[in-house]
Amino acid sequence: MRSCWTTFLLAKGRALQMEDDLVISFQLLLCTLELFIKRCPPDRLLPLYQSAISKVHSPPTRTTRRNQSKAKSRPPEPEMDVQLLETLCKENECNAEEVKNVYQTSFSAFLDSLDLSRWPDFPQVNDLNQQYEEHYLKTRDFDGRLFFDGDETVLAPKIEIAQVERTPKKNLAEEDAVLIPPQTPIRAAMTSIQQLRGDLISSGDQPSTNLATYFKNCTVDPTQDVLKRLETLGQVYSQRFGQAVGPRSTGLGMQRFNLGVRLYYQVMEEMLKMEEKRLSVQNFSKLLNDSTFHTSLLACALEVVMATYGESRYKSGGVDSAETDLCFPWILDVFSLPAFDFYKVIESFIKADHTMNKDIVKHLETCENLIMERIAWRTGSPLFELLKQEHEGGAAEQVETPASYSQPLQHNHTAADLYLSPVRPGIRILAPESPSSQAASQPPTQPAAQTAGQTPRHTKSNSLSLFYKKLYRLAYTRLKMLCSYLLSSHPELEPIIWTLFQHTLQHEYDLMRDRHLDQLMMSAMYAICKVKSVDLRFKTIVTAYKNMPNASQETFKHVLITEGHFDSIIVFYNQVFMQKLKTNILQYASTRPPTLSPIPQIPRSPYKFPNSPLRVPGSNNVYISPLKSARMSPGIMTPRSRMLVSIGESFGPSNRFQKINQMVNSSERSFKRTLDLGTTPKPLKRLRFDVDGQDEADGSKSGGDSTLIQKLAEMSSTRNRMQEQKMKEDAESRKE
Repeated sequence: MRSCWTTFLLAKGRALQMEDDLVISFQLLLCTLELFIKRCPPDRLLPLYQSAISKVHSPPTRTTRRNQSKAKSRPPEPEMDVQLLETLCKENECNAEEVKNVYQTSFSAFLDSLDLSRWPDFPQVNDLNQQYEEHYLKTRDFDGRLFFDGDETVLAPKIEIAQVERTPKKNLAEEDAVLIPPQTPIRAAMTSIQQLRGDLISSGDQPSTNLATYFKNCTVDPTQDVLKRLETLGQVYSQRFGQAVGPRSTGLGMQRFNLGVRLYYQVMEEMLKMEEKRLSVQNFSKLLNDSTFHTSLLACALEVVMATYGESRYKSGGVDSAETDLCFPWILDVFSLPAFDFYKVIESFIKADHTMNKDIVKHLETCENLIMERIAWRTGSPLFELLKQEHEGGAAEQVETPASYSQPLQHNHTAADLYLSPVRPGIRILAPESPSSQAASQPPTQPAAQTAGQTPRHTKSNSLSLFYKKLYRLAYTRLKMLCSYLLSSHPELEPIIWTLFQHTLQHEYDLMRDRHLDQLMMSAMYAICKVKSVDLRFKTIVTAYKNMPNASQETFKHVLITEGHFDSIIVFYNQVFMQKLKTNILQYASTRPPTLSPIPQIPRSPYKFPNSPLRVPGSNNVYISPLKSARMSPGIMTPRSRMLVSIGESFGPSNRFQKINQMVNSSERSFKRTLDLGTTPKPLKRLRFDVDGQDEADGSKSGGDSTLIQKLAEMSSTRNRMQEQKMKEDAESRKE
């Protein structure tokens, strides 16, 4: 066993550049087990594996005694034992074709480097240890052999699990209850992959009959362009996959790509069915001949595949991933696809893929947030050109009117709306035919305004409008969380900070170029607290920010100042933010401050999870969940549950109910992180904010605490303005 484990560690280290790829690592472990099992004497094997070893591949030396023929050289190593490998894959719910590919491309080359002819039976531990020691010293990673030795430094704390995995079975006595294997990362990954492959069984590598019919109904048949594009992008993807994962993983990358193509065809067909039902048209020529739409849809399908295999789960960090990291937005770089174009397809993709599990939906939602907070704001993004046209063309004074984003967000946008109907009329007169219907087939020959004999106004972008609605909601959600950490005693400041923050995103959007949304949020908070004489220092803001989900130190330590020059967020505030918005910021200290921006309504996620557990009313930690599909293994149903209770069946001894009561009443499982801001924040070592007690922004002394009367007057003034503004908006909405 020690030799087997060390051989696996060595194979993983030599074959993979991404050693944290869980699925490929597990596949290499199965290859290693195949090597050792077929070299074992039959009497050491379980019956299942005795019968699994192919007779034609069994060398006679397996049954010879070790003290015989030691001088003889071992026969050439047999080829991969397909029957044995398939048995291993079946027992571990792993796809056999993928494991065979890993064996033939990566593991065989590793075996050649070992020179197995030197060892009569198994590779010697000493030789393997010496080779692994060289690899370990070269990579400076942790020593994987510690796991085999059970070293406390690498093992998780031991937890009493006597009753954790026990599932009540109908009419079974206590001693006959069946233990369910624990849910592990490997088991979860294998189940997710199995589910994805099961969902794509009916999909082929070519368009289905229905999809081909949609192609033929187009004014210009896109079939050849689709196939040619897939061929080109497939070569690019597999090459880049090989560069990231390992030099011999190109074939594995093509397998991932082919799986993505099946999902791409399946989701595209479902999208077109939904559009046909909505618009009552069958000619989607313009949509299906749009290269950006196809590339975005394929990229989203591949992102789902990679996330299912655990290769693209986002790791928090403010800087872009390295070349050897498949985490999002790696796929955008591979296809040279702008993030703003990719974002357009996410919502429609989720709605069209009815079998997508909750974790993948959340992953795509995270990708959408990453795009809005920073990736879409890179230099060269089409977002800036759209914003420039929006402001210069006179469509409106702002990207989205306050009344629009204070209303609930309607999640009924489709890919056709965002790719092919990127504009919406700037006046109320519409063409008789639906704009979406026109865009999906052929563009209208004449704008509606011209048809009515009126002067046309510049039109607004549908994709930009939706982007900003979602951006405002994300921005306000982040700000509200940070305010709850820092300004609970000053609730009147939150709408004022939001007004400055929203004004910056709307009118000074160039401040977002190559920067992060949270950088503007922290700067706006500090600016308002400064002019309102609230003593809140930047280091306190940063300390609280570090406790927010997915926060990264790079966000406040590595901020763009000028082209090619980066510094801390305080330097950004002094040299960029304050200089750009000084006049606007000072208005909030005047007797007639700017009108407050409406607060965006924060809806539930548009990506609903019908099988999500629901909390039982009146209970803190009891949840009920609908029964999952029969194909799901019991282990994945409740990976963190203490006990599964089957209502309406024989439950066994009464002491089980006592255990349930103890479990419910116990308070040992508390996952809420608390933030004690009552004490002085620990200064950041690498980011200096204060100099000799001076304020960190402008070098002046802190203005001191405001008097109680000033605070009460300020709160009253803010409340009155909010009430007046709400009454005004209500009156306007009634008129409309």
